[in-house]
Amino acid sequence: MKILDTITLLLVIVGGINWGLVGATGLDLVAAMAGGQDALLARVVYVLVGLAALYQVLPLLRTASRPG
Repeated sequence: MKILDTITLLLVIVGGINWGLVGATGLDLVAAMAGGQDALLARVVYVLVGLAALYQVLPLLRTASRPG
């Protein structure tokens, strides 16, 4: 599980940096590197980042459900 945790954390970081760039400069780095927002590679990266973010929510839910 440690490898999956690391991979998903890296994907969430990539997504956060990308959204920061979009907000600050209007540059979508993933789209620029993958051939546009509609390119298959960009869409795959976007989906993987979204799934990684959902996976990273699980530790929060586990912590919240613990008593004390």
